[in-house]
Amino acid sequence: MKRIALLGSTGSIGRSVLEVVKNFPDNFKPVALSANSNIAVLEEQIRRFHPLFVSVQDERAARDLKSRLDPKKTKLLVGEEGLSRIIESNLVDQVVLAISGSAALGPLLKAIDNNKEVALANKEALVMAGPLIMDRVGKKNLQIRPIDSEQSAIWQCLGGENKDKIKAIYLTASGGPFRKTSASKLKNITIKEVLKHPRWKMGKKITVDSATLMNKGLELLEAMFLFGIESEKIKVIIHPEAIIHSMVEFIDGVIIAQLSITDMRIPIQYALSYPERLGSNLNGVDFYKLKNLNFEKPDFKKFPCLALAYQAARDGGTAPAALNAANEVSVDEFLKGNLDFLSMPKVITKVLSRHRNIKKPSLDDILSVDSWAKLEASRVIKG
Repeated sequence: MKRIALLGSTGSIGRSVLEVVKNFPDNFKPVALSANSNIAVLEEQIRRFHPLFVSVQDERAARDLKSRLDPKKTKLLVGEEGLSRIIESNLVDQVVLAISGSAALGPLLKAIDNNKEVALANKEALVMAGPLIMDRVGKKNLQIRPIDSEQSAIWQCLGGENKDKIKAIYLTASGGPFRKTSASKLKNITIKEVLKHPRWKMGKKITVDSATLMNKGLELLEAMFLFGIESEKIKVIIHPEAIIHSMVEFIDGVIIAQLSITDMRIPIQYALSYPERLGSNLNGVDFYKLKNLNFEKPDFKKFPCLALAYQAARDGGTAPAALNAANEVSVDEFLKGNLDFLSMPKVITKVLSRHRNIKKPSLDDILSVDSWAKLEASRVIKG
């Protein structure tokens, strides 16, 4: 029985994790859950899974939940301290990080420092501080188990192969909702249109990133750090069927691909159960119905966020952290209606042009650049 702390349990990934967990009651036990402020969903999860601990980031939401929680059955924790206490607990075997955005960096480092198994659904933490994170992982002789479908696919395709034998990694992308939309029509794209992804049902932030292709840019940086591969060897390829989740080409010309239906429960289950593979009642790929697999080059001019991510990858240092922070603010302001679709990459470009890169940053440097870039992005938008 693996005892799991699920951080970010009320989001789309967190809920999918619990769907997997309930199918394997003899394998997994969620002993801790955390949420930001969505206590309505959290309460349902508490009734269903009876965790020993819950942590709520928002203090007002925590007070509201406390009045209805039985402290003899479930202990309520609050804020960053609450997350730390969960991660440090000797009752937790694996930390599943489904917290979105840069907020996941602290808990991820805490989990590594406490020698926990880590299943990672968040990409922003690695984007911000990839070398620092992977250095700590190496010193602890741990392994980050990726939940992202593309990173999980790369992980499985590598199969323990020597990274020096890799010729290229092909990071697949569905192309988002505007793959066939002309560039001239993108300026007036609405929030509703952006949030209607053709393949995945995800949280708002990642759905916007998918529409701008910044999500693929963040995955490029994530893969570069997670697998120790230079950005020049990572190729983004548009694959609208989203059946091949990524591919690895080796120096002898062999290409290994991971294929499955588009369902996040598949990479989640593998990350939870690794190295064992558990059975699944999900439907497999029906090749007779599929018939065709299509591939296209990404349009870097139409989707400049992807080009910005490649530039941040080449620059290294604190550039990825600045990129990520500026993007977080831009997406947030877009969702509030304060920024149009085409202005998001413009804001990020301005922030990066004003950023003073620190080539070998400390954690304090990274956090400082994260704060600066968020403030700078807000200034650019207001200006």
